[in-house]
Amino acid sequence: MSTDRKDIERLQAAVAGSLQAHWVFFLIEGIVLLALGVVAMLVPPLATMAVEILIGWLVLVSGIVGLVMSLRVRGAPGFGWSLASAVVGIVAGLVLLAWPLSGAISLTLILTVFFVMEGIVSIMYALDHRRERTQRWSFMLVSGIVDLILAGMIFSGLPATATWAIGLLVGINLAFGGVALMAMALHARVSVAR
Repeated sequence: MSTDRKDIERLQAAVAGSLQAHWVFFLIEGIVLLALGVVAMLVPPLATMAVEILIGWLVLVSGIVGLVMSLRVRGAPGFGWSLASAVVGIVAGLVLLAWPLSGAISLTLILTVFFVMEGIVSIMYALDHRRERTQRWSFMLVSGIVDLILAGMIFSGLPATATWAIGLLVGINLAFGGVALMAMALHARVSVAR
């Protein structure tokens, strides 16, 4: 057996051991994600606004930090571009904070890309667990498929869905991710009890 295969087996054993040793934390994370998902699904426009405000703050803070750093290294090559980038970040952050729904379409497109990538990764993760004969892999497979379906729903409904889609779809994603984590944690708990 090659060294690479032994390393992979050790890594798999370490991941399984960690999941079994800390199943309670994964269960708690799953419950929290499920609860947040349900709240977001019940009030999707509010959840959409919350996501956009959070992104607005992140972009604004990023722009301010970029501005400070740019001004501190005025003589460095690319100073003008660095300064322009910082100003764009500050303006974009302020626009998102002042008019949170103004960026709904662009953020909805970004969310679509996220769901596609998350879906593919979740499906690959599930298939890896299936090959290793891990039970409950099907929950992660379903979670990945749901992510891909959500991406299709978002994209097909644009631009009308932009005001509520982010909140609702993030809620659904959180809920399914929470259920998948809870299922894996409960399976790991049963494995520890044996």
